[in-house]
Amino acid sequence: MSRGNKGLAALAALLLLLPLVLTNSYQYDVAIRIALNAIAVIALNLLIGYTGQISLGHAGFLGIGAYASGVLTAQFGWPPLLALPAGALAAGLLAFALARPILKLKGHYLAMATLGLGIIIAIVLTNEARYTGGPDGFAVPALGVAGLELAGEKAWYALVAGLLLLVTWLACNLIDSPAGRALQAIHGSEIAAQVAGVMTTRVKVRIFVVSAVVASIVGSLTAHYVAFVTPGLAGFFHSIELVTMVVVGGMASVFGSIVGAAILTVLPQLLSTFEGWETVVFGAILMGTMIFLPRGIVPTLAARLRKGAAR
Repeated sequence: MSRGNKGLAALAALLLLLPLVLTNSYQYDVAIRIALNAIAVIALNLLIGYTGQISLGHAGFLGIGAYASGVLTAQFGWPPLLALPAGALAAGLLAFALARPILKLKGHYLAMATLGLGIIIAIVLTNEARYTGGPDGFAVPALGVAGLELAGEKAWYALVAGLLLLVTWLACNLIDSPAGRALQAIHGSEIAAQVAGVMTTRVKVRIFVVSAVVASIVGSLTAHYVAFVTPGLAGFFHSIELVTMVVVGGMASVFGSIVGAAILTVLPQLLSTFEGWETVVFGAILMGTMIFLPRGIVPTLAARLRKGAAR
């Protein structure tokens, strides 16, 4: 059994057994938020970790999904199962339209461009108060179909756990495919990838669109789960949280994405008594990871275990 299959089996077992130790609504809530963050971070890791294209405004796509679902269901009466793909389509089209000019940039120029995109989306969501409720946000109807609503932490856990397992499986298969090897070739050397016949621009645009669509779906689910949405979901700090999850868990590591999401979703709960210091702690963790674990937690530990087994 390959390492990817072993990891999937372990993840499936963990997701199946976890409800046995979750004893209250709060613990279920944390588990659901970890799964939602992990789904978004896996897709973002495909862009950052595997392809080497930084994005500091990715939370903007979560905001598009959340507000599309919220506005279309609350103000226009759309069923959630139509509003959610509509938001994903909007995010995908925006990402496709902007990917070519943005992804031509390199290094800090690319980082600044994606940062600007995220800020613009957050500002639009804040200022269009007629539809978005402005800075205060607005209530979002429950996720449901034909009068049946998804209610209760156990039902939501089953939904997001299944979706996390599916996204993890798809990501692992993508990485092991020729398309995944093209992503990693671009990260290694874009010029060498072009010489090898990889259509680098097309590949980068596609993975940018995929990561945006997945982020939008996560945003929609988050809005329906929380039953409320504010511009903070699309804000700069949330984008930095997502990037930090990628770096801490391990760039170019699908299962590292899950670990990073788990750690940095639980951490704010533990720091709730130190209100206002979360940003400082996030920065310190990011600095410490880059200094002592530059490859992230999972790749570093995996390398050490393999080295120890080889002795």
